[in-house]
Amino acid sequence: MTKSAGHILQDKKIRLFIILSGIFITNAIIAEMIGGKIFSFEKTLGFEPLSTPLFGDYLLQFNLTAGVLLWPVVFITTDIINEYFGKKGVRRITFITVGLIAYAFIAIYFAMKLAPADFWLEVNATDATGAAININEAFRLVLTQGLNIIFASLVAFVIGQFVDVFVFHKLRKITGKRMIWLRATGSTLISQLIDSFVVLFVAFYFLGPWSIEQVLAVGITNYVYKFLIAIGLTPLLYVAHFFIDRFLGKENAEAMMQEASQESDQGFF
Repeated sequence: MTKSAGHILQDKKIRLFIILSGIFITNAIIAEMIGGKIFSFEKTLGFEPLSTPLFGDYLLQFNLTAGVLLWPVVFITTDIINEYFGKKGVRRITFITVGLIAYAFIAIYFAMKLAPADFWLEVNATDATGAAININEAFRLVLTQGLNIIFASLVAFVIGQFVDVFVFHKLRKITGKRMIWLRATGSTLISQLIDSFVVLFVAFYFLGPWSIEQVLAVGITNYVYKFLIAIGLTPLLYVAHFFIDRFLGKENAEAMMQEASQESDQGFF
């Protein structure tokens, strides 16, 4: 007998996948949208930036893309999905997310092509200080940079997911049920190392005006930040496991993890 929609939504396994998928997709798309902004981590916290020379004229400063605030959440969610739903679950949500990001890319592109209304230009002709601005040009510049980020992130995202899943299952094969922190944090650190530099090289070096030294300088600081955040968020993995195991029931949770672990020798695609 075919399950009704109501019964399907009452299935705890399906509900868990929907919740994790929602967290995954939301954070991935928002990270893409805000990734064009480079911010000073030190100034945000009220400190003067570091001034250590790095790669010639560039200084070791924590100038980060705003997207790094959310990407660690995406990769940690990947590990949780991996733990309970295996490679098939990660593959499914990865392809859905790539499709939605591509959809956002197309929507932004056509939004930039729309002719601006005269009253919109007039109402926004000056900023808060009274200086003249071209709001349509500002809109275009911000979103054009965002499009570069989105395209670069699509490339880095798929590569990063592949690496994350591969490393996660290799470590899981070694550790078994033990050492959740090692396989989750280890796979995240390796995948984010690749993700950090692929995004910057594609978006700001090949498609933008940055020099290779600037890409390396920002890439290193981005990764140091992601490294520290990934370590700091490790306890949340155990918190997530605790609540998920309670939600599913210990026997169901262990059965799902056992089934997911049996995919270890299968390819991501």
